[in-house]
Amino acid sequence: MVVHIVMFKFKDENKALNIAKVQRKLEKLEVTIPYLRSIEVGINFNESERAFDLSLYSTFESEEDLKAYAIDENHLEVVELIKSVTLESKVVDYILE
Repeated sequence: MVVHIVMFKFKDENKALNIAKVQRKLEKLEVTIPYLRSIEVGINFNESERAFDLSLYSTFESEEDLKAYAIDENHLEVVELIKSVTLESKVVDYILE
């Protein structure tokens, strides 16, 4: 199984609204993308300067499925929204055996 984790830091403008909007759109991907095995979206409550605002934890059967997800039009639509409302993101992908 492949685990894909992304963390996002949002712009201050309309921050709470944009976080909620991105969360809803990401969670809908589980229904529209068949090779997405699971998805969990968390909103941060930690106020540390190091903290990011939202995290995405998703799983896939294989690296090929993750690559297909990356170019899926439903995913790319959400990516465009995310790019417009965030300042920064970090990602880690790994194989869970």
